[in-house]
Amino acid sequence: MKKFMTNFIREEEGQGMAEYALVLGVIAVGVVAILGTFGGEIKEVFDNIVTTFQEDVNS
Repeated sequence: MKKFMTNFIREEEGQGMAEYALVLGVIAVGVVAILGTFGGEIKEVFDNIVTTFQEDVNS
Protein backbone atom coordinates (compact mmCIF):
# COMPACT_ATOMS: atom_id res chain seq x y z
CA MET A 1 0.00 0.00 0.00
CA LYS A 2 2.87 2.36 0.81
CA LYS A 3 4.43 1.71 -2.60
CA PHE A 4 1.08 2.40 -4.31
CA MET A 5 0.69 5.75 -2.52
CA THR A 6 4.28 6.75 -3.32
CA ASN A 7 3.75 5.97 -7.00
CA PHE A 8 0.37 7.74 -6.99
CA ILE A 9 1.87 10.94 -5.55
CA ARG A 10 4.77 10.91 -8.03
CA GLU A 11 2.52 10.18 -11.00
CA GLU A 12 2.66 13.04 -13.52
CA GLU A 13 0.57 11.74 -16.43
CA GLY A 14 -2.59 13.56 -15.33
CA GLN A 15 -0.71 16.82 -14.85
CA GLY A 16 -0.50 17.46 -18.60
CA MET A 17 -4.22 16.96 -19.04
CA ALA A 18 -4.97 19.39 -16.20
CA GLU A 19 -2.73 21.99 -17.82
CA TYR A 20 -4.51 21.59 -21.16
CA ALA A 21 -7.87 21.98 -19.41
CA LEU A 22 -6.66 25.14 -17.68
CA VAL A 23 -5.39 26.65 -20.94
CA LEU A 24 -8.66 25.76 -22.68
CA GLY A 25 -10.61 27.43 -19.87
CA VAL A 26 -8.55 30.62 -20.16
CA ILE A 27 -9.08 30.68 -23.93
CA ALA A 28 -12.84 30.18 -23.48
CA VAL A 29 -13.05 33.05 -20.99
CA GLY A 30 -11.08 35.24 -23.40
CA VAL A 31 -13.38 34.44 -26.32
CA VAL A 32 -16.47 35.19 -24.24
CA ALA A 33 -14.96 38.51 -23.10
CA ILE A 34 -14.07 39.50 -26.68
CA LEU A 35 -17.51 38.58 -28.00
CA GLY A 36 -19.14 40.48 -25.16
CA THR A 37 -17.08 43.54 -25.95
CA PHE A 38 -17.15 43.48 -29.74
CA GLY A 39 -20.33 41.45 -30.37
CA GLY A 40 -22.32 44.37 -31.74
CA GLU A 41 -19.59 45.43 -34.14
CA ILE A 42 -19.08 41.87 -35.37
CA LYS A 43 -22.82 41.46 -35.97
CA GLU A 44 -22.87 44.75 -37.90
CA VAL A 45 -20.04 43.60 -40.18
CA PHE A 46 -21.83 40.33 -40.97
CA ASP A 47 -25.12 42.17 -41.55
CA ASN A 48 -23.34 44.44 -44.06
CA ILE A 49 -21.89 41.41 -45.83
CA VAL A 50 -25.30 39.73 -46.06
CA THR A 51 -26.90 42.95 -47.34
CA THR A 52 -24.20 43.32 -49.99
CA PHE A 53 -24.69 39.73 -51.19
CA GLN A 54 -28.47 40.16 -51.29
CA GLU A 55 -28.12 43.35 -53.34
CA ASP A 56 -25.79 41.56 -55.79
CA VAL A 57 -28.20 38.63 -56.16
CA ASN A 58 -31.23 40.89 -56.72
CA SER A 59 -29.39 43.02 -59.33
